[in-house]
Amino acid sequence: MNAFVPLLRPLTIAAGLLMLWQTVVWISGAPPYILPDPVRVAVVWWERAPVILSHAGVTVLEIVLGLALGTAVGLAAATTLAMARGIRPWLLPVLVISQAIPVFALAPLLVLWLGFGLASKVAMAALIIFFPVTAAFYDGLRRVDPLWLDAARALGCRGPSLFRRVRLPAALPALASGLRVATATAPIGAVVGEWVGSSAGLGYLMLHANGRVQTDLMFAALFTLAVLSVALYAAMDAGLRRLVAWQPGEMIET
Repeated sequence: MNAFVPLLRPLTIAAGLLMLWQTVVWISGAPPYILPDPVRVAVVWWERAPVILSHAGVTVLEIVLGLALGTAVGLAAATTLAMARGIRPWLLPVLVISQAIPVFALAPLLVLWLGFGLASKVAMAALIIFFPVTAAFYDGLRRVDPLWLDAARALGCRGPSLFRRVRLPAALPALASGLRVATATAPIGAVVGEWVGSSAGLGYLMLHANGRVQTDLMFAALFTLAVLSVALYAAMDAGLRRLVAWQPGEMIET
């Protein structure tokens, strides 16, 4: 019985949202092509499941690859900022400028440069992801307790060894926060890239359904995207809790 307790809260929230959705449909009296009810969307999802799932596979691949690339770039940038002080005054403005330009405005250029395939969507997701990872990890690296660093140096720990044994473990909780934000925003980059130009993916399917006024199919694709995003975040959160289980507030409940 206890095994089902963790599922009770998300199931209750999902049921509440579905009831709210149905209530809005009843009160507004909106026609199905404007706001379909949950049952109609469920029927369409079941009927078009093979198509929806095939497009979902493309979007998941884009998100995962973008998350991996953005995380790698963010880790490298944060490490460079923390370790190479001479580069810091030059690199920090570049990072700020990269976020000052709306990422959505870059989507057409990425599609033009990288094509309509997977590469432009992965690059779009990575652009959205890398800055939260960079900012969080860099903040964690530069806020390491000086007493820990002094103690490690007194024991002969220097350079890369100091980074690996002290600064990196101390910065992991901050990195975990950045990765959670990155995971939550990763689907945005992939879907926006699909809207700008693609031939597959949930964003493409939603755009295609919208053009044909197939609102129920569009809601089915949106629901699939929401479930995938929540599942990806839950998986990342579970992994990070285990990674920094020693950190107060990150204890794993058993």
